[in-house]
Amino acid sequence: MLAIEAKLYYIVFSCNTRTLYYSEHREQAIAQQTERQQARHQPASSSSENLGASKREVEISRPFFTERETHFQMDLDYLLAIPSWNSVGILVTFFTYLAIAGSLIPAKLVPGVTLQDGSRLHYRCNGLLSMLLLAPLLGVGAKMGLLSLTVISERGLELLSATFIFSFLVALALYAAGCKSRNQSSSLKPYVTGNLIHDWWFGAQLNPSFLGIDLKFFFVRSGMMGWLFINLSVLAKTIQSATLSHSMILYQIFCLIYILDYFYYEEYMTSTWDIIAERLGFMLVFGDLGWWLLGNKVELTTAAVIANCFVFLIGYLVFRGANKQKHDFKKNPKALIWGKPPKVVGGKLLASGYWGIARHCNYLGDLLLALSFSLPCGISSPVPYFYPIYLLILLIWRERRDEARCAEKYKEVWAEYRRLVPWRILPYFY
Repeated sequence: MLAIEAKLYYIVFSCNTRTLYYSEHREQAIAQQTERQQARHQPASSSSENLGASKREVEISRPFFTERETHFQMDLDYLLAIPSWNSVGILVTFFTYLAIAGSLIPAKLVPGVTLQDGSRLHYRCNGLLSMLLLAPLLGVGAKMGLLSLTVISERGLELLSATFIFSFLVALALYAAGCKSRNQSSSLKPYVTGNLIHDWWFGAQLNPSFLGIDLKFFFVRSGMMGWLFINLSVLAKTIQSATLSHSMILYQIFCLIYILDYFYYEEYMTSTWDIIAERLGFMLVFGDLGWWLLGNKVELTTAAVIANCFVFLIGYLVFRGANKQKHDFKKNPKALIWGKPPKVVGGKLLASGYWGIARHCNYLGDLLLALSFSLPCGISSPVPYFYPIYLLILLIWRERRDEARCAEKYKEVWAEYRRLVPWRILPYFY
């Protein structure tokens, strides 16, 4: 049996600047708080008589904080972490780099889906090159002493709170811009219900842009790339502290494959629900940018490692295969699916390959991948499984909205498709 003593990182809060927090920081802060409490009770006099009296007073007096209060106070301090100028600078620098790189680096220009008014957006897909350029730049910066590779891991909650505030303000700006818009194109036509919270959360416009940059596509790219560099910062921290484990390596490999795959097939993102149907509001902005990771020790057996790899592999094959089939079909409705001509319902809906197994089979792959990212944490705690559970709820909710949208759009064609493909996500279960 292969026992793995791991310091792994819980995936605790949803979606892709994925910020983290080491549990060691909390322990150190509690120790510092305890030292400060003890210092408060030290006598001002240096005489042995007064010192003895002071010690007796400390022994019989109630501490400034009980242990439970101390833990609560430190947890509250971290939960209310205020962004520093350094954390703000990290985010601004990161977003600025992505904006410049996305505009200047050679890119594949990919046409998006045709919108209701007949227009099509075009997306500059150069995320892979942008990432491959940024990685060595950061390495050179670290070598020259201009930055620390562990800076993200050391400023976890500062970055999370900065990301939250940024997302909140951006969503407000998007809502205000949408309300003032008189543009009637499908991309910029305002969808305002009059409910401020609803419109701020879901967004008021489908494809808002800033300085020629499509914001929705930009935030997705930012989140995926940010996730990679957070992971690398965690990896650098574990190497620095000599706590690198097989479990951490397993997690890093899974995430690296997933992220590199995303950027290699970045153009497939242009035909996903997020891009073609969701408006841009706080839900998507923070959903793309905000993550929070915590630390945990866990032991995994060889069987657990093999099972984890199997879950990841199946999830990856289903997720990538389903999305590729959908993207290829939209580009060429006659493209072969699994070596055969595609079965099409009403000339519009693909009912072959993964899409003949379940109407949202790609969600099944997504859920298995999310589960594989949490499984290296073991089963000693339910906390690491917050993300796959959250994603399950989110995708079922999204699937229901998508079903309603498709039923309205395709009418009897959708009813025929449902009869042909009765399962929503998981065959024979749901």
